[in-house]
Amino acid sequence: MLELSIADQSMISAGGNATGALQETLDMALAAEQLGYHRFWLTEHHNMPIIASAAPEILIDRVASVTTRIRVGAGGIMLPNHSSIKVAESFRLLEALHPGRIDLGLGRAAGTDPYTARLINPSNDFKEENFPRKVEELQAFFADAAMTSRGPVLAVPRINTMPQQWILTGGANASVAAQWG
Repeated sequence: MLELSIADQSMISAGGNATGALQETLDMALAAEQLGYHRFWLTEHHNMPIIASAAPEILIDRVASVTTRIRVGAGGIMLPNHSSIKVAESFRLLEALHPGRIDLGLGRAAGTDPYTARLINPSNDFKEENFPRKVEELQAFFADAAMTSRGPVLAVPRINTMPQQWILTGGANASVAAQWG
C-alpha cells in the first residue's frame, strides 16, 4: 500500500498570524491521521516572517500529543545549527514521550541566511565536509558510544527504542545517507 506523508512549514497566510498558522498545523495533522497518512513532518527555518515555527522539536511534541497513530518528526533538523548531544537528547525525550512514533530527518543546510545561521550557532563554519562528522557524532549519542577526552558521555533519557532517522540530502551527501543505511 502506498504510504502518504506531509511535510508542513506552519506558513502564516496573508492577514494571518503565528497562532493561527500553528493551529492550522495541528488541524492538518489531525486530518492527515484521520485520512490514514503515515507521517507528518515539521520543518526548521529561521528569520522567515511567514513561517511560524523555527523549533520543530517543540511542535513535534504538540502534534504527537494531539494525535495517536501517525508518525511525527522533523523534516528536518538542520544539524549544523545544533550540538549533536542536544539533538540526541531532544529526540530521545520525544521518543520516550511518544514511543514508536518519532522521526528525525537531518539536514545539512542552515535553514536560513548566513548571518542568522551565525547567530544561531557562532561556531558553525559552514563547511559541507563537517556534515558527515556531525552525523557520526549524533549516531554515537544514540548508540550510547560517545567518547570525549574525559571519557564516555551519555545522552539522556535512556530509552529502549530510538526515533527513526533519515538524512535529507541529494548530490554529494547522498553517500552519507548510504553509509548510515
